Amino acid sequence: MYIYGKIAVLEALRSDKTFNKLLIDKSSHDKTLQEIINLSRDNGVKIDFVSRDAIERKAQGIKVGNQKINHQGVIGETVEFSYCEIEDIFEKAKNVGEDPFILVLDGIEDTHNLGALVRSAECAGVSGIIIPERRACAINETVIKTSAGAISNVLISRVNNLNQVIDRLKKDGVWVYAVEVGGENLFESNLKGPIALVLGSEGSGVSRLVKENCDGIVTIPMFGSINSLNVSVAGGISMFEVIRQRKSKNFRQKER
Repeated sequence: MYIYGKIAVLEALRSDKTFNKLLIDKSSHDKTLQEIINLSRDNGVKIDFVSRDAIERKAQGIKVGNQKINHQGVIGETVEFSYCEIEDIFEKAKNVGEDPFILVLDGIEDTHNLGALVRSAECAGVSGIIIPERRACAINETVIKTSAGAISNVLISRVNNLNQVIDRLKKDGVWVYAVEVGGENLFESNLKGPIALVLGSEGSGVSRLVKENCDGIVTIPMFGSINSLNVSVAGGISMFEVIRQRKSKNFRQKER
């Protein structure tokens, strides 16, 4: 797997991501690139300083659909992305003294949307993200790049059955809400306490069985002529509403 772009590589190095080696354009010079070089040397990461043509040839061999990658003069070769266990997500919340805050993604197929959601989740301080193994995109180079390095600081669990995981979350005291149309106003809902937000696929939203298994549905009110949002935008709004309520004294925490 490859991580490319200055910020993505820098964040991966800061989080102790394991690199086999880095390819750096020897003609590029700036503060961020120098920080990458210094961190790599401190961590014992091998650096190959190559020509612009060589790094361009390497970039052409990295398949990201039909798009040319924007490597910004640095490409890192890493081990495969390491998914976590559900227990790790709960442990992270416990270690920081907060209630679990989990993002469940039901069938996100666009890698750019997944990367954007990971970035928003990291900024919102979520405990972790849960994605399904089937009928959804996995973590790849595009997701890593789109997350702008955030993926190096987010726990992601990849599971076989979302409904079984949701049952487990509920048994562990987590309130699970689908972010969908036809539900309670997001901004009037009580989202305090241990919580998981479920976001659905770009085309069909949260699947019927998953939706029925949730504790409820919350809806982002809209006032224009278009009645839907991009899933990464909806996710960002929803996650930061949870943060707003956690920081507010106007919402009383509930218990299962």
